[in-house]
Amino acid sequence: MKKKNERLNLESMNFFPNPADLAESLPNPKEAIADLAESLPSPKEAIANLTESLPSPKEAIANLTESLPNPKNAIKALRKTNFTALKNGKFEFQATPQSAIFTDKLQARELVKVPFTKEMKETHTILVPTMLPIHFRFLVNILHLHGYKAELLNNDGKGIVDEGLKNVHNDTCYPALLVIGQMIDALKSGKYDLSKVALLITQTGGGCRASNYIHLLRKALVKAGFGKIPVISLNFSGLEDNQGFSVTRQMLTNLVSAVLYGDLLMCLANQCKPYEINKGDTDKMVTKWIDKVTAENLGLTNYKALKADTRAILEDFKSIPMRREKKVKVGIVGEIYVKFSPIGNNNLEDFLLEEDCEVVIPGFLDFALYCLNDTLIEHKLYGGSLSKKLIYKVVYWYFLKRQKDMIKAIKKQGFFRPPSSFSHTKTLTDDYVGQGMNMGEGWLLTAEMLELIEQGVNNIVCTQPFGCLPNHIVGRGMLKIIKERNPQSNIVSIDYDPGATKINQENRIKLMLSNAKKALKA
Repeated sequence: MKKKNERLNLESMNFFPNPADLAESLPNPKEAIADLAESLPSPKEAIANLTESLPSPKEAIANLTESLPNPKNAIKALRKTNFTALKNGKFEFQATPQSAIFTDKLQARELVKVPFTKEMKETHTILVPTMLPIHFRFLVNILHLHGYKAELLNNDGKGIVDEGLKNVHNDTCYPALLVIGQMIDALKSGKYDLSKVALLITQTGGGCRASNYIHLLRKALVKAGFGKIPVISLNFSGLEDNQGFSVTRQMLTNLVSAVLYGDLLMCLANQCKPYEINKGDTDKMVTKWIDKVTAENLGLTNYKALKADTRAILEDFKSIPMRREKKVKVGIVGEIYVKFSPIGNNNLEDFLLEEDCEVVIPGFLDFALYCLNDTLIEHKLYGGSLSKKLIYKVVYWYFLKRQKDMIKAIKKQGFFRPPSSFSHTKTLTDDYVGQGMNMGEGWLLTAEMLELIEQGVNNIVCTQPFGCLPNHIVGRGMLKIIKERNPQSNIVSIDYDPGATKINQENRIKLMLSNAKKALKA
C-alpha cells in the first residue's frame, strides 16, 4: 500500500541517453566517407565490369536478327492478315483470303487497275467526258461505228466540282478535278448499271499532268466505291494496254478525219451563230452534218469524200439566214480543257454570245500539230531515233497538208474567214518565246494570241486553270510584252478554279468588253 501512495520520481528515471555519450558512439564523418569510398570499385573497374557483362556489337546484332522473322515470311503473313475490326481501340487480326486483305479505308490507298476486256465490248457502255462539244460527238459516233457502246456525258453543275474536291487532292490542276468529278457524278446519278459501264479518258503524253489523270481517276474511283469499274486510256503513245480496247488503223483514220470535220464546223458555227436570224439554225446545221458524216461513213474513210463534204458544208452554212452587222470579236485561248469545255470555262462562249459578241477559237488541229512539232523540236535539241523523227515528220506533213486544203476551200468560197495555217502561226513567236518551251500548251498559247491579233481579233480572253504552271508562264506571263508590241490588243487573263466565282469572272470580262465596244464605235 505504501508503494501505491508513493509519488513517481521522474527525475530519477533515465529514459534518454546522454547526448555526449551518443556522439561518442557515432563514427567520425570523414572516416565514414573514407570507408565507403574504399568499399566501392574505381570508375575504371566499374566500366570494365559493365563492358564484360554486355555482348559484343556483332553478338547483339546476331541475337536481334535471330529473333526477327524472315522478311519474305513477314510480308506473306501481312498479306494474309485482315484488319477486320477496331475493338477497344485496337485492331483485331484474323487470317482471311487474299481477296479480303484490307478494309475499305485501306483499299482507298491502293491503285487498282481493272482491265477493259474483249468481252466487255459487247456488254459495257463507255462514258466519255465533255471537252470539245463538236469533236467529241464525232468521237462517240466513231466508237459506235466500231462496235462499242458509248455515251457523251452532259451532266454539269456544282455537283461536278464537289465530287472532284471530295475525291481528288485540291492541289491537283483544275481540269483533272472537273474530268474526274464529272465521271463520279455520272456514276452516282443512278442512270447507269455500274456492273456494265466503263470510263474513257485521254492521255497526251509528255510532261503535262494530263498524262497522269488516269491514275488519279483510278484512285478516286476506289475512294468513291467504284473501284471495279474499268478505265480506258485513249492515247497514241503506248502509255496503256487496254486489252479489249484498241485504236485500229481504220479507227485512227476516222479520228483524224473527225478532227478536220470538227474544226471546220466549229469555225463556221462561230461565224454564223451571233448573226443568225432564226435562233437555233446554226446548232441544227452542226447536228445535221455530224449525223450525216458518221451515218454515211464516207468522209471519215475517204479523203476525196471529205473534200466534197467540205464544199457542201460551206454552202449549207452560207445558206443560214443571217444579219450582216459589225460585232465585237473575242478570241478564247488558254489551257486546252478550259479553253474548249463549257464546264471548264463556265459556259464562256454562251456568255460572250449574250454580250452580243462573235467568238473566235483557234482549232484543235493546231494543238495536234503542236504536239507533233514538239517531237521534231526535241529531236533537234536533244537528238534521238532517226526513224522516230521520220515517222513524226510524215504524220506532221500529213496533218498540215489537210489543214491547208481546208483553208484553201474556205478562201475559195469567200464567204467565211479562214483560220491561219499552223506553219505560219508557229513563226509568230520567233521574237517572243522559243519552241523549246513545250510543256502543256507551251509556246502555242502565245502564238494563238498573236495569230488572233494578226487577224484583227484584238480582244482576247486567256483562260488560266488553277495548277497549270506552264499555262501561267506562256499565258499571263507573256501579256506585258504582247501588249507593248501590239498596243491595240485588249487581253484579259481569267483564273478558273473551285474557289473562283462566276460573277467575278464575268465582271472582269465585261470590263474588257466595255473597252472593246468603245474601240468598235470609234
